Amino acid sequence: MSENKHLKEHNKEKTLFLNRILISSLIGLFLLIIIVIRLIQLQVLEYDNFSQKAQGNRINLRATLPPRGSIFDRNGNTLAENITAFQLEIIPEQVIDINKTFEALLNLDLIDPIQIETLKKQIKKTQKFRSITLRSNLNDEEIARFAANRANFSGIDLKPRLIRHYPYKEYTSHVVGYVGSISKKDQLRLNQSFYHPDEKTGKTGTEYFNETKLHGKPGYYQFIANARGREISLNEDRKNNIFLENKQALPGANIFLTIDINLQILATKLLNGRRGSVVAIDPNNGQVLTLVSSPAFDPNIFNENLTTDKYNDLQQNTDQPLFNRAVLGTYSPGSIIKPILGLAALQLGVTNLTQRHICKGYYSLPGNTHRYRDWLSSGHGSINLHNAIAQSCDVFFYEIGGQIGIDRMHDYLDQFGLGQKTNIELTGERTGLIPSTSWKKNMFSKKEDKTWFPGETVIASIGQGYMLATPLQLASATAALATRGQRYKPTLISAIENPINSEKIITESQELNRIKVDSQSYWEEIISAMHNVMQGSGTAKNVGSGAPYEMAGKSGTVQVISVGQEEEYDRESLDERFQDHALFVAFAPLNNPEIAVAVIVENGNSGSRVAAPIAKSIMDEYLGY
Repeated sequence: MSENKHLKEHNKEKTLFLNRILISSLIGLFLLIIIVIRLIQLQVLEYDNFSQKAQGNRINLRATLPPRGSIFDRNGNTLAENITAFQLEIIPEQVIDINKTFEALLNLDLIDPIQIETLKKQIKKTQKFRSITLRSNLNDEEIARFAANRANFSGIDLKPRLIRHYPYKEYTSHVVGYVGSISKKDQLRLNQSFYHPDEKTGKTGTEYFNETKLHGKPGYYQFIANARGREISLNEDRKNNIFLENKQALPGANIFLTIDINLQILATKLLNGRRGSVVAIDPNNGQVLTLVSSPAFDPNIFNENLTTDKYNDLQQNTDQPLFNRAVLGTYSPGSIIKPILGLAALQLGVTNLTQRHICKGYYSLPGNTHRYRDWLSSGHGSINLHNAIAQSCDVFFYEIGGQIGIDRMHDYLDQFGLGQKTNIELTGERTGLIPSTSWKKNMFSKKEDKTWFPGETVIASIGQGYMLATPLQLASATAALATRGQRYKPTLISAIENPINSEKIITESQELNRIKVDSQSYWEEIISAMHNVMQGSGTAKNVGSGAPYEMAGKSGTVQVISVGQEEEYDRESLDERFQDHALFVAFAPLNNPEIAVAVIVENGNSGSRVAAPIAKSIMDEYLGY
């Protein structure tokens, strides 16, 4: 009985074992079928798709950088171009000892010791077979020095590269600008798909404002790469029938500026390193003929391995050579605004062509003993509007300014573009300021500071106090006077040229709202008085007399620091930076104006003696005298 029981259990185990084998076989067969199906899917049905992906993993793209467009002046003189320069490059995997190599380069004075740690970090982050720039734009002596020791440096070589070059150096630094390495801030504004990390981008001036036009569009070429991304030649590859695509880069557009380089050079030389600015405009279309800020800098230094210390020296220079005074500098316009206020007084009936006022050398508000002094302490006596402009009588404008009022004064100056951006093709332009009662109310937080006082109107009447304007605004306002009210938006761009077919797109002049007055005689009276400033009995007669053409102008001398009621300037003991600013605006010819100029010489003391000769020389040059 026990034997039968044993046999039954044996049969049962055998059956269970066979069932397990069957089930395992079925599962195995099922999995095999799935694998076969998947292989068929991958190798047959989706072969083309995965073949392309595999090919894509082997074929990489490398960008080819587009040549940057050139910049020219109005006459075709080159202001910015691309030239070939040599730079020192290293391929880390070919260098036996990085530290000893750097030490040897230091001994030859070919790298900056400050940059070594940065270069080492860059080498660690970069694939070892990729080239890294150690120094750019080596001069002839440095190239010869390396060439003589070339055998001692494995993995280091000289490579030709295009760099930006500015032939006129400091003469165009603020209007043309310069290029530099792409910063994190630049990355936010640039289309990164168009740029290589080692590329340069515009930092200031025309280079910055017209970056998208100047940059062009990058091309690319395909290459075969191994698993580590290293490029290999086709003859090393087993399949030489691979088609590799190659797309040419499109060069950037060429830009023609409205600037006349001869005027740029002359204006810079006339300022002679003094802090100041010269801006000249064609009144008939708004084209900026010259835009100079002094002192300036050589933009080529940014391609000459500029160290942090040298850049900090530039930034910390008390004369601020990097600061574009033409559009960023704001100054009290001083007596420059008197012709505009005279026009407003005629239009509003505050005065007329014959009415006379008495100048005793000072002015006091009714019921107030405070004296607002005239520049001529003895006074101008009985004087009308014409002579008040020609002689720059402060007392006359103290009186009519009070009658015009600060809000109407604001409205008339606003029509000439003062206190507002011109929207020229440069970045960072400041608005300046033409005050009003509402401005002061909104500007200050304390209740007692929100009130506009009559004395503030008196000061504003001679262009001081809160009032501020840029040299560009003053030049634009003078151009509007020259054309008797016709205004144009100031522009720096004359034309944009397609580098492929040389087709030029000319920039059209943009008319602004015309300044309207009730009588043309008002314009002629103001212009006649400004003519008298330079070629009559006015403040700048010594500058304009004897000229072969008729011109008009207005001087301004603006206090930098205030003095007490009974005090006088002791100019000999006063620090140079506390001396008055010298301003002058002018235009010519008188009845067919071709050029309007604004000149500011910081701490120059006298507009008629210091700034006026500069304006006259600019007009002489442009008009061919």
